[in-house]
Amino acid sequence: MRITKLSPSPGKREQWLVHLDNGEILRVTENEVVAFSLYTGMELEENQRNALLSAAEKGRFQEYALQVLSVRPLSRAELIRKLTGKGCPPEEGERIACRLCELGYLNDAQYASALVRHYAAKGYGPYKIREELSRRGVSRELGEEALSEREDPADVLDALVAKKLRGIEHPDRRDWKRVSDSLARRGYSWSDIGKALSRYEADMDEWRSLS
Repeated sequence: MRITKLSPSPGKREQWLVHLDNGEILRVTENEVVAFSLYTGMELEENQRNALLSAAEKGRFQEYALQVLSVRPLSRAELIRKLTGKGCPPEEGERIACRLCELGYLNDAQYASALVRHYAAKGYGPYKIREELSRRGVSRELGEEALSEREDPADVLDALVAKKLRGIEHPDRRDWKRVSDSLARRGYSWSDIGKALSRYEADMDEWRSLS
């Protein structure tokens, strides 16, 4: 089979159309045009055509991976899930992820640290953050390393307790339980919650003694 026309694809950056004399049109990227030295009038053997199609498909999956990473960072596992969801074979998804790790586009350690900072700033505790890290495919080891860099949550907890008890001069058992349950749902340990409530109560007692 012979290439009758080789032209850029309209509206598709770095994508080319390869017109064959049997009426078939192959969509490839600029990388394949260069790698296979394609030109108008070139004769393509069947094995060359198949190799070209295989390379083009891999190129499209890698291009897709770069596109999604340009929108927001992902973990290695998240990227592979997205690729396989687009029909990419799992082994090819692994290969692309490895290559993007080498190039610095994927970095699970940095991603884990960013997630921890983000959710800690939103007032979430370690248990909730661990759930989110796991859901996003971050390994337990990297997740724990990122959590170890997290600042002491005491100040955040104190602010949350004060906010939830604002305007209540004498909190009763139901108030304490309501606040405790809310903080537990946010992922804080009962030990840290208890300490925060004790600090709040001590501050309230001191304020009352000065009034």
